[in-house]
This record gives sequence, C-alpha cells and structure tokens, in this order.
Amino acid sequence: MTLQEPTNSKSISIVVAGSGGAGAMTTGNTLFDSAAKLGWHGSLTRTLGPQIRGGEAAALLRLTSEPNTGPDDYYQVMLAIDWKNVERFAPEIPLRPDSLIICDSGAGDVPEVIAQSGAKIVQFPIAKAAKKVKKGRPNMVALGILAHLTNIPEVLISETLGQKLGAKGDQVLQTSLATVAIGRELAADMKVLASIETEPLKKGDHWIISGNQAAGLGALNGGIRFVAAYPITPATEVLEWLAPALPEVGGVLVQAEDELSSINMIIGSSYGGVPALTATSGPGLALMIESLGLAVAAEVPLVVVNVMRGGPSTGIPTKSEQSDLNIAVYGLHGDAPHLVLAPLSVEDCLFCLQWSVYLAEAMQVPAIVLSDQMMGQARAVISRPTPHDMVAKREVAHDPGDNYQRYAVTESGISPMSIPGIDGGQYTADGLEHSPSGLPSSQTEHHAEQMDKRLRKLTRFDYADHWADISGDGQLAIITWGSTTSAAQEAVARLQQNGVHAKLIALRLITPAQPGKMAAALIGIDKIMVIEQSHSAQLFGFLKAHYEFSASIKTFHRPGPLVIRPGEIVNQIQEWS
Repeated sequence: MTLQEPTNSKSISIVVAGSGGAGAMTTGNTLFDSAAKLGWHGSLTRTLGPQIRGGEAAALLRLTSEPNTGPDDYYQVMLAIDWKNVERFAPEIPLRPDSLIICDSGAGDVPEVIAQSGAKIVQFPIAKAAKKVKKGRPNMVALGILAHLTNIPEVLISETLGQKLGAKGDQVLQTSLATVAIGRELAADMKVLASIETEPLKKGDHWIISGNQAAGLGALNGGIRFVAAYPITPATEVLEWLAPALPEVGGVLVQAEDELSSINMIIGSSYGGVPALTATSGPGLALMIESLGLAVAAEVPLVVVNVMRGGPSTGIPTKSEQSDLNIAVYGLHGDAPHLVLAPLSVEDCLFCLQWSVYLAEAMQVPAIVLSDQMMGQARAVISRPTPHDMVAKREVAHDPGDNYQRYAVTESGISPMSIPGIDGGQYTADGLEHSPSGLPSSQTEHHAEQMDKRLRKLTRFDYADHWADISGDGQLAIITWGSTTSAAQEAVARLQQNGVHAKLIALRLITPAQPGKMAAALIGIDKIMVIEQSHSAQLFGFLKAHYEFSASIKTFHRPGPLVIRPGEIVNQIQEWS
C-alpha cells in the first residue's frame, strides 16, 4: 500500500547532508531561518554520526505554510555536499521516485542505497564553482541552489548570513554572499519547488526556538533559580541556554562533576527553599535514581529534565528514542510516588516545564520530565507563546510553633515545609522512614501513614485538563505521547479527509495515571491504537497496567532512530480497519 499524500500541498521537506566540516548544518540552519522570515513554519532536526561532534551530519528540514513541527513521509529534495558516510543516514532519509537528489558532479557516484530510491539525480560542479570566489565554500553554493528552489529572496539570505557571520567581519560575509549567488546561477533553469504567498513575519510575532531552549525558558518562568548539571548529549543545550539566563533573574547554574553531584546539589538547593532543576539523558537519570528516592522520602520538590536518546547504556547518544519511560515510572526502589510528565512538541516544552515546576513545588515531590532528542534538539517556528501564570509556590511553615510536624498527616497529603533558618522549624530530612515529626521510625503505623500521605498528595491533586491534549472525534482513538504526537496529529487530519474520524489523546501527564479522565475521553470508542517509539512498547505496557480498556487495543511501535511518520500511522489504521 502506498503512503497517503500530505494534506498540505504547501510543504517541502529537504535534507542537506555532508561530512564533518562540510557545513551541512550551517546551510540547513541558514535556509531555515531565512524561510521563517518569509513566513514559512516548520522545523529543523538533525542527524549525526556516533562521534556526537564532528563526522557526518544531515540537516532535516520541513517547511510548511501552516504550523506543523512534525516529519513528512519522505523528502522531496536531498542535497549532498559530498558523499562521505552519508549512506549511514539512508534509512532516516526516505526518498521516492519523485524526489530530487542534488549532488556534486566531482564527488563520485551516488551511493547505491541512496540511488535505489529512483529519485531524479541532478549534478552540479558545486566544489569547483565555489573556487570561483576566493575562500568560497561549497556549502554556500548549496545554500544558493536551495534558496532558488524554495523561492527565498536574496535579501533574506543576506540578512540571515549577516546575523550569523557578522562577527567574522564584512569580508567573510561578502565572500559567502558571492558564493551563494553562484549557487543561484547554477540552479537558475530549475523549477521552483515551493513558494509561500504571505506577508513576511513581523518581528516578535514568531519565535525560532529549540525544544531544549523552550524547556529552559519554561523552567525559568516556573520559578527555577538553581540548576546543577553535568553536560550530556542531547540535553546539554538546556544548560547552555540557562547558563546566561539564570543570573539575569538572580539565579545560579553550577556545572557539577557528575550526575550524582548534580541531583544531590539540587536536593540541597530545594531543601534550602530555592526551586531547583537538573537536565540529563538516560545514563545520567540511571545514576540519579537513589537520590530521587531520597527526595521522595524527604518530600523535597525538584525537576529532572531527561532528554531521551537510544539505549541501553550509552546507546546511541545522537538519536531519538522514547525508551526511558519504564525507568522514569518504575526505576525508584520501594513505593516512591512521583511525577512523570512529557511535553508534546517543541512549543509544549515551554508549557510542560513551567507546569512541572509548579506541580513539583505545590506537592513537594520530584518531577521527571521526558523530552527526547528529536524534540529537544529540533528548531521550530512557533507563534509567540501566551504567558502562563503558574509559578512555583510551595506551602511554607512560616510560624511552625512549639511542636513542628514536618510530615504531618493532612487530608491533601501536603504538609507545610520549613525553610532552614525559620525559628522552631528544625527537622530531620533524610531517606529513612519517619514519624510525622521527621524522627526516624520503623513502626508499621508510621510507615503506612507516610506512604499513604505521599501517594495521596499526587492522586488528589487537580491537574485540570492539562493531563492530555485531546482533539478530534470518532469511534477510533489514537493514544500517544512526546514527539510522536505531531505525526499522529497529521495522521488524524489525513484520515478525516478520507472519511475516517479519529480522536487523538496525547498524554502530557504519565504518572499519576488518570483513569477517570481517560475513561471519559474514551466514551464511544471501540478501537484504540497506541503509537510510540520504543522497541518493547513501553507506553502500551504502562497503559495496560494502569488503565482499563473495554475497546479493542493495538500497538504500533518501533525503536529509534527511525521516526514514526504520519503516513505510516494512516496505513496502520486503514489496514486494521
């Protein structure tokens, strides 16, 4: 069965590939930023070799006339600056006979794994043409070719390059512009493949932002004022964004010596009254688990942003996968209730992080936020976000009195927390089970009432409608989470065009489970398909364990690094029907 055609004809997907130092990412980013100024929406992701930095790379762009940050089914254009190891990305770059491959005539034959797609091949003397300009670079020739194919005016390319290269001096900028012009000349006889008829965006109306940057901003908006972390791919950009931003609001970022130090530093900060966060990926989260249990037992709020990558162990640092769900939900030993949340898009990283800080502080509980490489490192054009008023606010014991009960058993499960220095507010905060006063205790009564208390504050809290994004209607439901949401949204739109109506339930709150709200969302549903990017269908297993389904349920899943595309979801549903 052939994949369904995109609903939006004003959409083009482009790959720019090359070896380390060829400048593929610079070309992709410059084209994307220029297109955004013209009015295009869309996203830019990247795929890298195992070297993490250096080595082969490809910029994966999708430009759309309407907001859409997900992948399409295939790429209309692939431009290879050279062919060194690019074939390693072939499965991630689906091409069709109606696709176009543009490459350097002096770079050798197109690799068979690429050529077998049947795509039309157009060769230009890219490297040779670049030499016409002193210090000209082939990637700027490539930029000129792609700017012609997407009908992006020279003035916007010039403006974008000026912003990117201005610090290197006018000579470097003029050299790049002259080389871009040569690329335009080479492609002058080619048909423009995509064009948008809109007014250029007004400055400030739209942002170009990555998921990791949006996560950092959301954390800052939520009230985070201390961050301790150890750099790790693909979460490092969260820290890079926060490092200069935190001091501007009176906050501090510390680069710790490892993940163990990071988690314990933020526990200390939060215990001292300052909302705190760390960012990591799967291997780092594994190291933090014991201390997260301490934060649960001591009821210390904190946020851990986990930008997922392929596993196990060090796995595939540069590729995306949704396979840290089980460790996030079940990894803590003992009965340790905590929050697990997941943003649904680049834009939602901002809201989800702000909400996570709010929830962690309000309930005095650790929150693990599961982003992933695809979403975290993607750059997207989004509408200027609407500010939210959810700011960290924990219940503080300002006047503890003579018999302060730090872990007093309350109906909500939330007990006023003393901050060090408050007169009369001294208490023991450690990982041992304790009485309401905080003194270590092994009594059955204390253990039972404290476990009930820690669970009760999560299950009785009002999460409103933020627990999931629900759209569409019909007798079929798609349940998904994280970065697969965008593909599922587009699949639902395509199905509707074909007369198949479906409801999409994209989970933002993973734990605690919301069985009542899920049951209400599934009224009238007779079929459910669960979509996820993990080898063992972790979300499917979680749903079966924590929810009751009367409808027939099926899963479509696979591990990374191959993203799930909207046409595949459509096909799965049509075949099931």
